[in-house]
Amino acid sequence: MTKAVNSRSATAETGHHRDLSWPEPPEALPGAVIDNHAHLDFSDGEGSHGIEEHVAWADRVGVRGIITIGCDLPSARWTAEVMRGEHVAEEHRAFVRERLRGGCSIHPNDAVNHVVTGKGRSGEELCSLDEAIAEISELLDTPGMVTVGETGLDWFRTSKKKPEKRDAQIQSFRMHIALAKEKGLPMQIHDRDAHRDVLDVLDAEGAPERTVFHCFSGDAEFAREALERGAYLSFSGTSTFKNAAYLREALAVTPLNRIMVETDAPFLTPEPYRGRPNSSYLIPHTMRVIAEAKGVSLEEACAGVLATEREVYGFAGAEG
Repeated sequence: MTKAVNSRSATAETGHHRDLSWPEPPEALPGAVIDNHAHLDFSDGEGSHGIEEHVAWADRVGVRGIITIGCDLPSARWTAEVMRGEHVAEEHRAFVRERLRGGCSIHPNDAVNHVVTGKGRSGEELCSLDEAIAEISELLDTPGMVTVGETGLDWFRTSKKKPEKRDAQIQSFRMHIALAKEKGLPMQIHDRDAHRDVLDVLDAEGAPERTVFHCFSGDAEFAREALERGAYLSFSGTSTFKNAAYLREALAVTPLNRIMVETDAPFLTPEPYRGRPNSSYLIPHTMRVIAEAKGVSLEEACAGVLATEREVYGFAGAEG
C-alpha cells in the first residue's frame, strides 16, 4: 500500500478536534467524471488508506479518474514515483495506472520559503527557487504527468506588510507560467484572496493556452473576467457550503464546457460532511450542485464536465 508523505492535521483551524470518520459513500453518478485536483500525498481519517483504496472508492461511484497534485519538492517527487508505478502493489498497478495522473509545482506559500527564508516547514534547508523549478521541470517529463500546478498567489497567508514574500510568489507564478508554455501543459492556478493580482500577472505574462482556476473562489463577476481570458473554472466542495451562494452564482454564469470538478482532497469536504476527511468518492455531492446551478440533469452535467476535462488534460479516466 502506498504510503503518503504528508498528513492533514486532526485539529481544525478553529482549534477543535475534527471528526476523522469517513463519510458514507453517496449514490453513484449516472455518468463518469474525473477529480481533476486532489492531494493523494496526504493521509487523513481513520485507518490507513493508500492510493489503491482511494482510487477504488472513487471508481465505484463513477469518478473514473483522479489527478493527484504534488506542490512541494518531496510531494512532487512522490507523485512522479507513483506515476512510474512505484509504491503501488504489482497486482493493483494496471488498475491505478488507468485511473490516475499527476501534476506538480512549487506552491505559492512554499515559493516564499525557497526565496525568503531558505527553510522548509520543518526547518530543513531549501534550495533556491531556480533550482526547485528546474527539478519540477524534470519531474513533469515523467509519463503520466499532465499539468503544471498548483501555482498562483495566496494573499491569505502573506499580508501586504510582507512585500518581499509577495514578490517571491509573483516571481514563482511567472516561472510556472513560462514552464507550462514550454511543456505545452495546462496550468492549475491557486488563487486565495488575490483575484485582481492573479489576473494582472496573467495579463502581463500571457496565460498558457489551457489555464484552470483550481478550487474557484470568486463570484460571478470574477468568473466572467476569468472566462473572458479563456480560463476553465474548477469547482470543489466549497460550492456546496451553505455560505457560498456566490460560488453557485459563479457556476450559473459559467458555460458547461468551461466547468470542471475536483475535491482538493483531503481538504474542503462537501456538505453535509464539512470538516471530515475528503476523498474523490465524495465528488457526487459537488456534481449535484453543479447540475442544479446549471439547470441541467445530473447525467448532462457529468457528460459536459467529463468532455471538458478530457479536452484540457487529454485524460478522462478508465473506460466503461
